[in-house]
Order: sequence, then structure tokens, then C-alpha cells
Amino acid sequence: MPGLSQRRLLPLLLVAAAAFSGPALTAAQPPATPPASPSASWADLADLADSAPLVVQAQVRKQVRVEPERAAGVRPGWGRFYFEAKTVSLLAGDSIIGESLRYLGDLPLDARGKAPSLVKKQELLFASALPDRPGELRLITPDAHLPWDPASESKLRAILPELLSASVPPRITGVREAINVTGELAGQSETQIFLSARDNAAAAISVTHRPGAAPVWGVSWSEVAEGGKPPPRETLRWYRLACFLPPTLPRGTNLSESIAEKAQADADYRLVMSELGACPRLRR
Repeated sequence: MPGLSQRRLLPLLLVAAAAFSGPALTAAQPPATPPASPSASWADLADLADSAPLVVQAQVRKQVRVEPERAAGVRPGWGRFYFEAKTVSLLAGDSIIGESLRYLGDLPLDARGKAPSLVKKQELLFASALPDRPGELRLITPDAHLPWDPASESKLRAILPELLSASVPPRITGVREAINVTGELAGQSETQIFLSARDNAAAAISVTHRPGAAPVWGVSWSEVAEGGKPPPRETLRWYRLACFLPPTLPRGTNLSESIAEKAQADADYRLVMSELGACPRLRR
């Protein structure tokens, strides 16, 4: 996460910088109609939330196309837009934001060069505040605004506390080394897989084989490859592994001595990745 790389947006257009002052959104207002299909998977939401200082639920009140000549870096088939929105809820972040928000974001265009209208719809914004410009946000990527729906909000409300906890697992960057050691009994062995992580953190996976029993594996969030359990799916610990580890052991990382031990370490790594399962992403 993988992590996402931030793309810097253009300053907001001065001609459209006045904040919208409309009727306040009340709790009695009917919720926005959910989209027909999900726009983001669990992993997509985790990608965005993991990189965003602010996560805001907002209702769009105004949408204005930015002239293409003033919208540098927009991907083909997309357009850049200036938005004014009303804050509905601050889901995460310690910055003070007001009731009115302004930001730039990109939207896909149809065959006629038209973008969907988001006016009156609710969005999830993954952004940072601009300290010198009250009410203005900078999305962490030009498309880091997603349609709000109850399911996405529910997933985010489960992801965000994990990201903010004191025991948040480190961001895994790859496999450092793996080794299989054969035990004294036939069918007995252990594979230890040491992972690399950001900020000099570490994690390790162990796979244990005992005669007459199915292999058992777990992950520990330290240099010690012992103990631990497989992480439940759609948790931050699962995400750190399933979404960022390569599908097979990279060349040169298997340090097992014999051919049989090397083969077992490779097989054990594939077992772990198979049980973690795929990490689907819907965002391009």
C-alpha cells in the first residue's frame, strides 16, 4: 500500500472561492440514495483512509468545471471540477473544519465529455486541511472523493479505529527472507518468513507442520516468528499482508538449506497467501 502517492492539486479558483451559504443539513433529512453498485472495495477504503489526515462526509452543493487549460495533470477521459459542499460528519481527523467546504476533484467524462452531477449527493472526502485557507480541503489524490453509502460508511467506521489505535500494525513492504527447518520426526518442520516494513518495523509469519495434523500458521508483529494467529479477513492486519505481499516468495529470499526445505518454504508461503485470499480493488 501499498500506500498511495499524493498528487498535488491546483489552488482553488478565486472566482468561485465564496463559500455556499444554504440551509443547514438536519438529521431529519432523508439519506442519500445509495449507488447501484459499490464504487470502492474494503481495500480501496483502507488505502484512502491510511493516507488521509481527514475523512469527511459531505453533501455537494455546487459543481463547476475547471477549464482544461487550467487543469494540469488530469488523466485522459477525466475532468477537474471545483466543488462546494456542506459538512455532514467528520469521520476522522483532528483539524477543525467548518460547515462549508471547498475543494477540487476529478471525475470521469462520458462519450459526450460530460461528468455526472454530484449536486445534492453525499460524498466521502479523503483530504487534508489547508491551514491558511479556512474551509478549503486538498484531496489526497484528485479522485479521492467517493459516493457515500451506508455500507461504505460502516466499513470506514471499522477501519478508522484500527488505524488510530496504539497497536496499529506497520505497513508491510515485502519479504526479507524465509527459511524452513526440518524437525526430528517425519513430517515435522517449521517455516519462518520475515517481513520488511516501513519505519524499521518488522513482522514475521510462522508455518508449523506436525505429523498427522494440518499445517498451522500465524503472524506476529515483531522480529520473532512464533505465536500469533491468521488475521481475520477485512481487518487492518489482514490488509497489511494480503494487499502488499507478493504472490510467491521473491527470488533470493528463500534461505533454506536443502532442496526439500526450499520447496517446503515455497509451498508454505503459497499456503499463507492462499488462505489470506485476494485483495480486490475497484478504483483505477
